[in-house]
Amino acid sequence: MDSVLKIGSSEAAVISALEEHMHLVTALREIVPAICKAADLVAEALAAGGKVLLCGNGGSAADAQHIAGELVGRFLKERRPLPALALHANTSVLSAIGNDYGFEEVFARQVLAHGREGDVLVAISTSGNSPNILRAALAAFENGLKVIGLTGEGGGRLKDLCHLCLCVPSGSTPRIQEMHIIIGHIIAQLVEEALC
Repeated sequence: MDSVLKIGSSEAAVISALEEHMHLVTALREIVPAICKAADLVAEALAAGGKVLLCGNGGSAADAQHIAGELVGRFLKERRPLPALALHANTSVLSAIGNDYGFEEVFARQVLAHGREGDVLVAISTSGNSPNILRAALAAFENGLKVIGLTGEGGGRLKDLCHLCLCVPSGSTPRIQEMHIIIGHIIAQLVEEALC
């Protein structure tokens, strides 16, 4: 059977992707103070008895769920579970809100249901312009939650609805998502160290 891809072109694509990834990892040094501040906001909320809500679409939903898992389960240390909730994970709630109120409201309505003043919303959107993420951030902002945005280059409209926006300096969705999970892991580590 003939190979569809030529190995040489595949290797070049792999090397290009890795080089772009490594370049962005280095570029994250520019936002180290903001990453530390994000961890502080999360740790302060949790120490005060609050919770972390997270939302995203597609790959960003997977990142939201991954970060919630690190907090509720554990990251590196044995410790008590930390309250974190990925807002897309309850499909019955998501589909009910989407059906009755529209997909733009699927996260905002849950922020109003579960969020309390002093909690943190982590809003993840590579473009910073996803309508349902923007509505969730606005609902959180107006109800006294701290809003941390994880976005791509420029931050989109989400940047103006956040107390803190961590903008990955790239327009490439896969590379942005790779940086978001690195940032999420670092925040989980710093929060765990602060609270344990």
